[in-house]
Amino acid sequence: MPNIETFNNPYPQRDYEITHVNPEFTSVCPKTGLPDFATITVYYIPDKTCIELKSLKYYYLEFRNKGIFFESSINEILDDLVAVCNPRFMRVTGEFNTRGGIHSTVKAEFRKEESASGS
Repeated sequence: MPNIETFNNPYPQRDYEITHVNPEFTSVCPKTGLPDFATITVYYIPDKTCIELKSLKYYYLEFRNKGIFFESSINEILDDLVAVCNPRFMRVTGEFNTRGGIHSTVKAEFRKEESASGS
């Protein structure tokens, strides 16, 4: 489990949006070993907890030397963040810098399912 800290949502009774943008995300291409650069945007509607930003920054740094494909990095970030803060909704978008003439954007979403009783 990643070391991402959270804090109590000061308005858990209300749906509101939080967006965090990291324009300095780096990882490593597992095929070539060359660096990949991206802007990572995390958009979410919190439930009981919110993500603490300093720990999120350090979490992103763990990818700096990690060999990982674009698709895997975005889905891993989504899974890790959902695991620590259990939001009502979350979308993680990675806009990767152009490489070989191709610009790639990867999006992954989580939506909390309502229970059968509606609670």
